[in-house]
This record gives sequence, structure tokens and C-alpha cells, in this order.
Amino acid sequence: MSVQLQNRPEDFRQYALQRAGELKQMVVPYLQQSKTIPTGLSCSEMYEARRSTLLNYFSATLEDWEDWHWQMAHRISDSHVLASLLPLTTERRLEIERVGKTFRWAVSPYYLSLMDDTDPFDPIRLQGLPTFEELVEDFGEDDPMGEEITSPAPSITRRYPDRLIINVTNMCAMYCRHCQRRRNIGETDTHSPRVQLEAALDYIRANPEIRDVLVTGGDALLLSDETLDWLLGELHAIPHVEIKRLGTRAPVTLPMRITDELCAVLAKYPPIYINTQFNHPKEITKDAKNAADKLVAAGVVLGNQAVLLKGINNTPEVMKKLNQELLKIRVRPYYIFHAKNVKGTRHFVTPIQDGIAIIEQLRGYTSGLAVPTYIINAPKGGGKTPITPQYLVSLKENKAVLRTWEGKYVQYETP
Repeated sequence: MSVQLQNRPEDFRQYALQRAGELKQMVVPYLQQSKTIPTGLSCSEMYEARRSTLLNYFSATLEDWEDWHWQMAHRISDSHVLASLLPLTTERRLEIERVGKTFRWAVSPYYLSLMDDTDPFDPIRLQGLPTFEELVEDFGEDDPMGEEITSPAPSITRRYPDRLIINVTNMCAMYCRHCQRRRNIGETDTHSPRVQLEAALDYIRANPEIRDVLVTGGDALLLSDETLDWLLGELHAIPHVEIKRLGTRAPVTLPMRITDELCAVLAKYPPIYINTQFNHPKEITKDAKNAADKLVAAGVVLGNQAVLLKGINNTPEVMKKLNQELLKIRVRPYYIFHAKNVKGTRHFVTPIQDGIAIIEQLRGYTSGLAVPTYIINAPKGGGKTPITPQYLVSLKENKAVLRTWEGKYVQYETP
């Protein structure tokens, strides 16, 4: 910066104007690229046309469409039905059938309506439909997180001192092709038996250090309202449980699940935090926004845990657009998870360098609210490990050398 400051207000203003010009030039390339990244709102007309096709096929009404039970009853899991609703070559249909013999697949009508008819690399299609790449056998494990060896009681996973998971179901509205728990999907939908949930609650009651409980699955919101009311009520009544969390992708794959009745249940047991998983801006639709609005009105705090996925969101531009769109619907970007080494998901796993590059282009270049923590889960239940670019260059007693978000090196002293 060439401005020579002489402690005069006019010099300060000149400096500020020049600096503002420099900052503006930094964001111009993203603003130009951002216009080419589709979002759920920009695709609304296409989604509505796709919805009409699906309603005609099922001889259904808009009222049916808005009923989450109807959506679950009409999940598409047959390749011939899929081929009637989405242009597929015979080879592609047979590919889906073959992969489906090893890894179950199913897609809600709603999520299918978000898929592009013409683009085989559409990020929604890649997340929802099987490919031959899932059958590559030289990579991954069934249980890379070591959940089987970190379960001290039925339905419980415990990896940290003061919090744990209750796994309540294997059901999902859509079986994501990158799922970390695909080993649990099986061939039938099942909820954890009540006797197991009661044993999990007994374990929590007996361990007063547990202050934070995550209810997940599968998708926690695919429990009935009555079961959720019972389970949250039991947790709420345990004095040392301070926080209840729900893990769900329903706002993304089944937003009509967010009913007034469900919200009435959630409102009874504050504080409740819901972390969901939007992975691409195309998933942030009018329906998703309405679901988020209802949850916020019920007092729920919303966060997002995106998964870094090759070919879907592993560029700084797409991830920045995703996080900015999330903030607009009052969902706080919380984590970016590096894709886990799960059997059948090699094609989704990116280099770690992709995640670091994304954080480099978020920190300082957009609101701190739009900068989640990049996480790698240590193998065998080792827990979440944050991965950040190197901003601390050196530290000696009271002197540090820092690298700023712009890549400038500065010295910093403490008393």
C-alpha cells in the first residue's frame, strides 16, 4: 500500500479508500464464479416441474407430497421405477441394480425432484444414486469410527468424557452414498427396541458426568413424534443432562417431516440443538428454508455438518456459497467433515489439502459465521481432530510470528 500517512484525517481517509479498493478486488473473482453455482432457490422452477412429473406418476396430490409419511411410503428403491422418473440408459439402470445387491439404496420423492434430468454429475444425483465405484474393494472399512468398540451400553457410542451418542434407528429418507454407517442399513428399516433405549437411559443416569446427549441413527427425526416425546422427556428429566442434540438430514431430504406437531414436541425440552447435513447449495430450497424457519420458531438451535465430497463440494467457491446460503436460512455452518474411509466410498474421499485450501479461502474472505471447523475423525474412535492452515509460524516466550489470512507475516508480542 503506497499511501504515506502523516497523521492527518484526509490521509486516513485516503488510506481507507485504497484499502477498501484492494479488499473489493479480492472478492470480485468469487462474486463472478458465484453466479454460476446453482442453488435450491435458483432451481425452483426445475424442481417444481420435476415434482409435477412425480405427482403424475404416483397419481398423488400436493397434499400427499407434503405428508412425510407419504414420502416415506413412496421412496424409490426400484431401478425400473427410477428409470420411469429419471432418464437412464439400460446400462446405468443395470449398474444401479448390481450395486444395490451390495449396498442398499432408496431416495425420497422430494430428494429425487432435486436431481437434474440431464447432468450425470449433478451433485444431488451423485449423493443419492449408486455407481459401480462403490464396488471397489481395495479401500475402507465397515466401521472406521470404531463404534462397535466404543459402545459401553446398548445403542450408545461414547468417545468423549462428557457426552455420548444414542443410536435410535437405521432409517433414513434417503441412503446417502457416502454414509459412514452404511453397515447398519441392512435390508429392512428398524428402530432400536424400547428395551435398548431404556438401557441407554439407565447408563446415562448412572454416569453424572454426561451433560450432552446426541440422538442419531440413521435419522433421529424418523422416530414417531410419540417416541421422540418420550425419549426427549426422559433425557430432560435427568438433572445432569444439560443439552439434547438431534442428528438428522430431514431438512435436506425430507423437509415435510418438520411438522407443527413435531415442533411442539421439540419446544417442550430446551435447549435442543439440531445438526443437519447440507452438502451443496442446490439442497437449500424453499422447502428446506420453511423447515428451518419452523425449527427456529420452536427454539431449536440449528447447525450444519457438511461432508467434504469429491466432485460435489470440494472447491472453495462451492463451499463458500453453501455456507453463505445456510446463514440466510439461519443454519450455522459448524463442521466440514473429511469423508471417512468407509468401504465403498473411495470415489468421494478428497485429499486433505482440499479441505485446508477451502478453509484458507473462507477465513478472512467471508464472515466468520460462515467458517466451520474442518475435522478429521481419528480412526477407531479417536475422536474429532481439527485441521487448520498454519497461522502460527513461531512462538518464543512472549513473541510470536503470525501469518494473517492474507498471507502476510507479522510479529506479535504479549506482556
